[in-house]
Amino acid sequence: MHRFFKTAGADFPASVVVFLVALPLCLGVAVASDAAPVTGIVAGVVGGLIVGLLSGSQLSVSGPAAGLTAIVAGGIAKLQSYEVFLLSVVLAGVFQLGLGYLKAGIIGDYIPNSVIKGMLAAIGLILILKQIPHFLGYDADPEGQESFLQPDKKNTFTELVEAILHPSLGAIIVGLAGSAILLVFERPFIKSKRIFQWIPGPLLVVLSGIGLNYWFGRSLPQWQLQGDHLVVLDVFAAPAAFFRSLPQPAFGQWLQPAVWTTAITLAIVASLETLLSIEAVDKIDPAKRISPTNRELKAQGIGNIVSGLLGGLPVTSVIVRSSANVTAGAKTKLSAILHGLLLLSAVLFIPGLLNLIPKASLAAILIFTGYKLAKVSLFKEYYHKGMTQFLPFVITVVAILFTDLLVGIMVGILAGLYFVLQSNFKSAIFFIKDDERYLIRFRKEVSFLNKGLLKKVIEKIPDNSAVLIDATKSEFIDRDIIDLVNDFIVNADTRGIRVYLKYQSNDARSFFEDKNKRVMQ
Repeated sequence: MHRFFKTAGADFPASVVVFLVALPLCLGVAVASDAAPVTGIVAGVVGGLIVGLLSGSQLSVSGPAAGLTAIVAGGIAKLQSYEVFLLSVVLAGVFQLGLGYLKAGIIGDYIPNSVIKGMLAAIGLILILKQIPHFLGYDADPEGQESFLQPDKKNTFTELVEAILHPSLGAIIVGLAGSAILLVFERPFIKSKRIFQWIPGPLLVVLSGIGLNYWFGRSLPQWQLQGDHLVVLDVFAAPAAFFRSLPQPAFGQWLQPAVWTTAITLAIVASLETLLSIEAVDKIDPAKRISPTNRELKAQGIGNIVSGLLGGLPVTSVIVRSSANVTAGAKTKLSAILHGLLLLSAVLFIPGLLNLIPKASLAAILIFTGYKLAKVSLFKEYYHKGMTQFLPFVITVVAILFTDLLVGIMVGILAGLYFVLQSNFKSAIFFIKDDERYLIRFRKEVSFLNKGLLKKVIEKIPDNSAVLIDATKSEFIDRDIIDLVNDFIVNADTRGIRVYLKYQSNDARSFFEDKNKRVMQ
């Protein structure tokens, strides 16, 4: 408890930032999923309070995820009832709990760093591209749509064109004012003042947006933002009315096969997205802490059980909120927990006040967050690391931009795997010419994947030459490689090629057929 209070000076302001980012996203994901807006808020509260308490990650923030909207909308349509869908959410949580105990979290350890950094940069670009319309006052689509192709058959770029053609001067002024505040708060002079560490810049952005819009209403009504230009949150007469409005799972429908298939799909996709997010958050954690992935799966499982029982959407660790948490300066999980408490308090006690917030103010916050994730310096860093790192990074960015998070990550992993294999091809076998003598040296491990390369090397050896095959540095040589070398040795005499073998030990001679060749000195 003392440790929590020790970091409260950083965690509380960060929680306000995450709350302001999470509020529109919770609502937007619910709308994009064809569910009631309140279900997204419930998932956000559970992600903060329940998963935040149980998680081993200090900076990850959980809640409803845009990556699950298609699955959620499809599940609700297939089951023809949101209450039946909630049963699938509960069962998905049970499956995730089981994955945690089976130690499936190890999957996250096999994702290349270039892919993780590419995911972060892509999320940053998506935030910028998707929030520009809201910044300009074009609010036809909810904030929760992160995929390139949208349910209304439009895409990211067509939405940008629509926004440019249908701007709102009031929204632009509000957005620019918010951006100016965020830029000022980045100045070293402001950061050095202790009082500003307790006043989050994004909170001032929201307050300035409300104030400007109020002034528009009094002095320039043609610029005033109303309706879809503002946050839209259900208003309840009393806290009890909020809890009475929450749907309950239809446990009587547990025999439906579709309930189980939906639950398994949710569990797998939500777990993958969580592991990806956790891995990414650890990469940008200033303290470089390592989150226990199996514990995270258990926490997410319990979170989904609770969210489903309370009527909420499924939850995952979400990279947008998590990265906002990191950039806001959070130190511990207290920030995630407080953000959940703020969401609950807001929906219970001040929904009317939240409905005064212009979406342009929130867009300014999200665009600023996106810029920090997709800085030009990150692209330069990976370019200087070489093509084997830069290309998987860029491929991941492009794939996520033009598909969605999970598909893009899979493409990025395949690209990373290709370059790993290519590097292995080049490094596993060393080939050099010295006058009329040739050296083939095997590295630490030579697998069947290097068979094609070895064939090309052997083809380069001319007739009537001498070849040394050096296996002294090898710890493993695949049987296919051994057979290929043996065939070369057997047929070498017909081409006048003298072959010499050099072994690590006498036991290594069993790798090759011994033709009584002496070792070349």
